[in-house]
Amino acid sequence: QVQLVESGGGLVQAGGSLRLSCAASGRTFSNYDMGWFRQAPGKEREFVAAIRWTSGRTYYADSVKGRFTISRDNRKNTVSLQMNSLKPEDTAVYYCGAGPYSASYYSAGSYDYWGQGTQVTVSS
Repeated sequence: QVQLVESGGGLVQAGGSLRLSCAASGRTFSNYDMGWFRQAPGKEREFVAAIRWTSGRTYYADSVKGRFTISRDNRKNTVSLQMNSLKPEDTAVYYCGAGPYSASYYSAGSYDYWGQGTQVTVSS
C-alpha cells in the first residue's frame, strides 16, 4: 500500500503564495504519475497539475498555468506544488494522487492512491 500525506495548506490573501507538499511512503515510485487535484464544495475533483515521476515531465491545467509549479524530490519521495498569485477561485481542498503512468494524467480515475487533502483558502 502507498500512503500519501499532504501538508502546507492554509489561509492566504489573494495574490499570495503557498507551497504544498505530498510525502509518499510504502513504495518506491517508478513509471508513475504524481498529481495534484482540488475539490471545492459541491464541485467535482478537478485536475491541477501532474508530473511524471521518472522523467519529470509536467502538465498543468489552463487555470493554473503560469502561476503554479509542480516538482518532485526523488530522494525524499515527495512532490510539491508551489502556488503563486493565488486567487479566491483557487480555494479548495487539494489532494495529492499517485498512479501508474497514464496518458490520462488529467483524470482522477487514473490515480490509485490519494492523500487526505489539505485545505487552501484564498480570501479577497
